[in-house]
Amino acid sequence: MPLTPRELNRATLARQLLLERSPLSVPDGVRQVVALQAQHPASPYVALWNRLGGFDPAGLDAAFAGRTVVKATLMRITLHAVHAEDYGPFRAAMQPTLYGARLGARFAGTGLTPADAARLLPGLLEFARTPRTSAELRAWVEAEVGAERRDGAWWGLKGYAPLHHAPTEPPWTFGHRPSFVAAGLDALPTRADGDPHVQEGLRTLILRYLSGFGPASVADVAQFALVRRTAVRQALAALGEAVVPLTGPDGTPYHDLPDAPRPDGGTPAPPRLLGMWDSIL
Repeated sequence: MPLTPRELNRATLARQLLLERSPLSVPDGVRQVVALQAQHPASPYVALWNRLGGFDPAGLDAAFAGRTVVKATLMRITLHAVHAEDYGPFRAAMQPTLYGARLGARFAGTGLTPADAARLLPGLLEFARTPRTSAELRAWVEAEVGAERRDGAWWGLKGYAPLHHAPTEPPWTFGHRPSFVAAGLDALPTRADGDPHVQEGLRTLILRYLSGFGPASVADVAQFALVRRTAVRQALAALGEAVVPLTGPDGTPYHDLPDAPRPDGGTPAPPRLLGMWDSIL
C-alpha cells in the first residue's frame, strides 16, 4: 500500500520528537533530530524546548562548551548544530558540495586555486587550534595572501575549512560576531564523489537522515544536504538491506530504515513553535 501524505507527516513528526516531548538528554536529542538549523543563535534552543521534556537551556550551553554538540557549516552550506560524533561523516559527505561552492568563482576571483586552499589549510587549522575571532583569522589570511585577496580568500576558507564555531557569549552561547576553532579532523577527503571517505560519509548521512526525517525519497535527501541525486542513489544502492523500499503517495519510490516508527496517519499532532528555519519546515 502506498504511504499517504498524512502517514508521511506523522512519521517525520514522530522522529523529530514533535508528536510528544522526549526524555532524551540534549546530545542524544540533537542526534535523534540529526541537525538543528543554527543560523540564528536562538534557534537550537527553541527547537529543543519543543522536543525535549524538561529542557534546560543550560544543558545546551554545556553541550556546546564541552563540544559534545558542535556548530558548523554543513548541510545546504549553512550553519547547523550536530552531535560531535556526526560531524566527521557529515563533513565528509558534504565535501564535494563545499569544495565546489566555497572554492569556486568568488575564491577563484582572487587569483587563488584549490591547490592554494590545500596549502593554506594546515596553517589555518594550526592557528585555530585555540578559538580565534573572525578578525584574527582574517588577519592571518591577509598575512598569507595579501590584503587585496583577503576578503575573498577568507570567505571561501571559513566555509570550506573544517572549523567549528566557538562559544562566545550569552545568551544562546553564540553572539553575532563569530569565533572559530579547528574541528580536529585529521584530513579532508578529495572533492570527488567517488572518494571512499565521501561515499562512507554520505551513507552515514542517509541513515541518519532516515532515522530523523524518514521515510524519504532521493530528492528529499538531496535537498536536505544539497548533494547530487546521483550520489544519493548510489549510496542507497550500496546500503543494501540496511534500508527498505516503500511507495510514496504519488508512486514515488521512498526509502526507510526497516524498524523505524511509522505512526498511523490519524495520530494527534499538537501545535509546536518552531525555531527560525527549522528543517521540519
